Amino acid sequence: MKHRKFRRRALIAAVLALALLSFVPLPYYIEMPGSALQLAPLIKVKGGYPEKGKFMLTTVRMGRANPYTYIWAKLRKHEDVVPVDEIMDKNETDEEFNVYQLYLMENSKHNAIQVAFTKAKKPFRSHYKGIYVLNVYDGMPAAKVLKAGDRITKVDGHAYKSSKAFTNFVAKKKAGDQITVTYVRGKKTKTAEIVLAKFKENHNKAGIGISLVDDRSITSDPSVKMDTEKIGGPSAGLMFTLEIYNQLTKEDITKGYKIAGTGEISTDGKVGRIGGIDKKVIAADKAGAEIFFAPDDTITPEMKKADPGIKSNYEEAKAAAKDIGTKMKIVPVKTFDDALDYLNGLKKKK
Repeated sequence: MKHRKFRRRALIAAVLALALLSFVPLPYYIEMPGSALQLAPLIKVKGGYPEKGKFMLTTVRMGRANPYTYIWAKLRKHEDVVPVDEIMDKNETDEEFNVYQLYLMENSKHNAIQVAFTKAKKPFRSHYKGIYVLNVYDGMPAAKVLKAGDRITKVDGHAYKSSKAFTNFVAKKKAGDQITVTYVRGKKTKTAEIVLAKFKENHNKAGIGISLVDDRSITSDPSVKMDTEKIGGPSAGLMFTLEIYNQLTKEDITKGYKIAGTGEISTDGKVGRIGGIDKKVIAADKAGAEIFFAPDDTITPEMKKADPGIKSNYEEAKAAAKDIGTKMKIVPVKTFDDALDYLNGLKKKK
């Protein structure tokens, strides 16, 4: 009887221990195929033209690894185990990481509007709003005042037209000097005095201890509304641009096809490299996409030296498509015009 009780207790303890392992975070993230989202419900150009086909953005799912998901991912070809320090800087908080991803998304949206409206010959205007705080360094003066996501609008009462102008102003000061910073957090405007200090890594340089970028907004005629609150990162830029342009112009460039893809978009229309493209190919295929646009990025000798096995996004996408046996057409693009030329050459789907 005692042995039975002991075995039962041992079994319960073992089950509880195994269950608790699922709550043990490891210093890794798991990347896996996400979803393909139709863009027309998310992007609305006022008075825009409808489309018969679909443009879709593709996503990668990411979650913190535990012992079970770690082992599972290791056994699956298109799930990757990625060290935390490859995803975010060792001094970066989760909040700062999320703020940065949202900034990249906002910047991607602005670039997409600019490229699409320029191509469609429609008016738009970019507005400088201030200095966007991406990170605040621990142990530096700004850590007592500012947070990631704050927008600095004035320094010592002066409004600067770029983050570079602000940086140049601060660079002329020395440790112990004080500046008055006006900033916006949420909808509230605040003012604080910050004393400059020397950087730990460089005692010859003084500052308040933030990393920053320009914060801007864009207005256009017609107006564009984009519902992307739950999406971060810059990789939807190309597909944003195609959807906006298609709503701006009378001819439907989808030609009735389901079209997915990925890639950053710069203000000059170049399509940039992104991560996790094999997973995005899988997501697009599951959503029934017939065409997939992949960045045809150039692999430099320096990149090849650092990673001998590196491939272009297009090569990665082709390999993934072959792995899963999809009939989806993988199309290489270096620019927005490349994607547009391909679509203009398509015959309308019957």
